Amino acid sequence: MNKIGLIFAGQGAQTVGMGHDVAAQFPVAADLFRQADEILGRKLSEIAWNGPIEELTKTSNCQPALFVHGLACLAALQVLAGNFPVEGAAGLSLGEMTAHAAAGTFDFASGLKLVQKRGQLMDEACVATSGAMAAMIGADENAVRALATDADVDVANINAPGQVVISGERAKVEAAISMAKEHGIRRATLLNVAGAYHSRLMETAYRKLADALADVPMKTPRFAVISNVTGGEVKSQDEIRRTLQDQVTSTVRWLDCMERLAERGCSFFIELGPGGVLAGLLRRLRKDVDVMSVSDAESVRKCAERLVAQ
Repeated sequence: MNKIGLIFAGQGAQTVGMGHDVAAQFPVAADLFRQADEILGRKLSEIAWNGPIEELTKTSNCQPALFVHGLACLAALQVLAGNFPVEGAAGLSLGEMTAHAAAGTFDFASGLKLVQKRGQLMDEACVATSGAMAAMIGADENAVRALATDADVDVANINAPGQVVISGERAKVEAAISMAKEHGIRRATLLNVAGAYHSRLMETAYRKLADALADVPMKTPRFAVISNVTGGEVKSQDEIRRTLQDQVTSTVRWLDCMERLAERGCSFFIELGPGGVLAGLLRRLRKDVDVMSVSDAESVRKCAERLVAQ
């Protein structure tokens, strides 16, 4: 039997309508969206399902919406395929919170409140600063780190071979884009984001998140959860709290997360979240990888058939 790795989408994957047909066809998924509306005291489900995209894209909306959507898809999958064994999980940025909820590190309500707080704090940091992010395509990590040092910005994401993201003050990020070719970087593109995530400009969110994390009851994860910050498994409550806090200002080492899951023997990956971006990044790392993206009722059924057949 294949060892299964779960990977959960991060901010930027959101699409209007996400989770609507899953909730319509699977009562367990509908119940998670209903609980989320009650816990947050607002109709998150309506924002996720009806938009507009500008409202859904707000950090304080899209982070909890992606959290609920990922867990709703997983719950629907488990209805059809049973409680299948999972070897390990990882999530891109916000998705790491979803991975921990899936692993039972904290319950749904506690995780959702934490994600809501995280999104709110990051929103506040975005408003208080003038930040930007840019993707560096066709360069290794060392070249981008040299550029980041020269431009006084931070390395935010190491997503895949040849794809690294920088983050920082908008003027400095724009300067870095103009300097990219001098550092042997093939292409540099400004990203359409609200601020400088995973950079020093998130320092206020980093500090305030510590209190929110301290209040969350935690357990040892049921299966391995890989940290964005270390690229390794996190087990103890102290380590989980520390890495989830550090992640706000630190580099997301997504490439390392994928390699760690592969080293654990994961041979079938399930991406939970809209868009299929993580599946694409994984295929850049391992061209022959077996990965399915699950985001709607049809893909839930196809993935369940695969799980039952293996």
